Amino acid sequence: MADGLNQARALRVAEIMNDYRTLLLHISQLNVSAPAEDHAEEGYRVLRECLGAAHALMASSYSPSPPPANASSEEAEQIQLRRVILDGSARRFQAHRIYLRAAAAKRWIIHRDGILRGQKPGPQHAGQLKNASSTLRQELAHISNPYVVADLRAADVRAGHWLHDDPALDAILSWIRSHP
Repeated sequence: MADGLNQARALRVAEIMNDYRTLLLHISQLNVSAPAEDHAEEGYRVLRECLGAAHALMASSYSPSPPPANASSEEAEQIQLRRVILDGSARRFQAHRIYLRAAAAKRWIIHRDGILRGQKPGPQHAGQLKNASSTLRQELAHISNPYVVADLRAADVRAGHWLHDDPALDAILSWIRSHP
């Protein structure tokens, strides 16, 4: 049943896709090269995982399914827009989670560099490096699925976006599971 909200849905698609594009741009800017001897360190490993996940997300494609044959053109458009909102919301959710994790890893790298100040890690740095790694693990643990959704929702509300058709976390996670 058509409800006259397709223009609002189309605008929401544009907002979600713009956020997604912006997140991917910010993720790419977090890339740093690890010195060979530090390649296996936790923060560098997390950052590499994030960059790999971002590349995989960018490589995934949208596979539209046809609307029901008995739907009017406005109803078919509504169905398609809702599907695109779900797809875009799931991609934006994944990109935001990746970004938050990558930003935490980048803070760890900056903190580590500040501790070492160009020196090789030694016993005199052990306590501070341990604290930096502990902080990274705490930040990563804080980046839960509900946190990511709440963070995105809060930003959308601040921006005054129309959120009527935005999917719940369960729908996003279900979409992600069905689109590996």
